[in-house]
Amino acid sequence: MTHAVRIHENGGTEVLRWEEVEVPDPGPGEAVVRQTVTGLNFIDVYFRTGLYKVPAFPAVIGNEGAGIVESTGVGVTDVSVGDRVVYCMSLGSYTQRRVVAAKQLVRIPDGITDEQAAAVMLKGCTVQYLIRRTYPVKEGETVLFHAAAGGCGLIACQWLKHLGVTVIGTVGSSEKAELAKAHGCDYPIVYTDEDVAGRVREITDGAGVPVVYDSVGKDTFDASLACLQPRGLMVSFGNASGAVEPFSPALLAAKGSLFLTRPTLATYTATREELESTSGEVFDVVGSGAVKVEVNQTYALSDAASAHRDLEARKTTGSTVLLTDA
Repeated sequence: MTHAVRIHENGGTEVLRWEEVEVPDPGPGEAVVRQTVTGLNFIDVYFRTGLYKVPAFPAVIGNEGAGIVESTGVGVTDVSVGDRVVYCMSLGSYTQRRVVAAKQLVRIPDGITDEQAAAVMLKGCTVQYLIRRTYPVKEGETVLFHAAAGGCGLIACQWLKHLGVTVIGTVGSSEKAELAKAHGCDYPIVYTDEDVAGRVREITDGAGVPVVYDSVGKDTFDASLACLQPRGLMVSFGNASGAVEPFSPALLAAKGSLFLTRPTLATYTATREELESTSGEVFDVVGSGAVKVEVNQTYALSDAASAHRDLEARKTTGSTVLLTDA
């Protein structure tokens, strides 16, 4: 029998329930995956709390997983039975076995473990679209990346450094500052002790940065705008501290004709071609050693509640995975 973590209502970690579930046979274009690892991401918290809506209750949350293809439906050509695969942005990954649209599955290259793949797929693809497409960074530039010691942050610091970019990153403690620095962050700023905007202006000799990558949301939004140079781009790609309050677009004019975008990974991997090219570049930088994937925390899938509590309390660093023990 297959078990999954389901929610029957939105709320705190107490709504996460370990339950038996039925897994149907794959339909046309689908595959059944026996999952070995599930990735943990802050978007899972959004679905649990109701910031993002699930289609219906009860619901299996989670958006990232890795495992082995057990069976396929009619018309599946992208993967085969026995393939090691990984996917992201497919709601329902907190389970031991599941049906997934085959077009969302990517083969895991040799030399990359299931844990690494599940840890890097969503976060790595997010970093790829942020720094390669939303605002394609250039060698010699200086950028600000919030939550530099988090899952996306540690990947971004390494990748940006590999591209010849100077990285300013915010972190929540001196320990996290050391971790970020060890992964390529040139100027870690402990936001609880320092004025972020003032420190960024000091580092850049008053110029500011051309882009800010901000997954924190409400708590950092104003400071992020204050860090930008005229006509700079604010990339708001998350709400870890809560949603940004409504504001007048005139604020962007007053701050120097700034640009604002709220991108999502789903939009940037909407086609099979985009998914393969995005994930391919992620696996290339991981395979080359330019980006090292570090799974710093592991939990049993059945103990997802503990993982959520630690994630929300900002006790985690780098990537966290849930082991399905299927």
